[in-house]
Amino acid sequence: MGAKGDPNGGDRVQPPPRKDAKPKPHYHGHRARLRERFLRDYGAAMEDYELLELLLTLALPRVDVKPIAKALLERFGDFADVIAADPKDLQQVKGISENGVAPIKLVQAAALRFSKQQVANAHVMSSWDKLMDYLHAAMGREKVEQLRLLFLDNKNRLIADEVQQIGTVNHTPLYPREVMKRALELHASALIIVHNHPSGDPTPSRDDIQMTYDLRDAAKKLGIVLHDHIVIGKGDYTSFKSTGLL
Repeated sequence: MGAKGDPNGGDRVQPPPRKDAKPKPHYHGHRARLRERFLRDYGAAMEDYELLELLLTLALPRVDVKPIAKALLERFGDFADVIAADPKDLQQVKGISENGVAPIKLVQAAALRFSKQQVANAHVMSSWDKLMDYLHAAMGREKVEQLRLLFLDNKNRLIADEVQQIGTVNHTPLYPREVMKRALELHASALIIVHNHPSGDPTPSRDDIQMTYDLRDAAKKLGIVLHDHIVIGKGDYTSFKSTGLL
């Protein structure tokens, strides 16, 4: 009499496993656990490398990304340094291609847009802490000097935020005539100069001070107020107005 459930009266034999079946990768299920942990507190309790792992899974679905995440941190420092790194430098890390660069730079773009929109429609001078957060995110980790101009209306609201010049590791030229021309085009009533020091030390140089006075004098002739010159370092800044230099 055949085994129960076998309409042919014979014993049902399970087929042997296929010899060519590939074993599941050792990280199988790890990504799901990472997502679950992230959703508990949106990453607050996760290590930097774990956040990078989860981020890289978006672009590298069939790769063990933990070694890549740790290599990125070893090369650049912390999570913020990785996000701010130059795309060409990121691709020097084994396993990172343009596909891997895209989600990393997307996070940076999202963070900058969020920070900028916090001050976009506000009175800039009364939203100082938010402005500093944005400027540090935008410029604090740049490897060369970058000069940014914030053009304001007569209520000190932001009209335009423009990178005027990109220089070398320790010098960025500024041409007052070009700045004034742009201010008039935008019908700006005031402006703020911002530039970074890649060394991380926000102490103004003599050239920084002289450049500020030249621009202040040119602006004054046109009835435009130079509110401040801010020098951004890594985690710190100097305000010409606060230190009595302006």
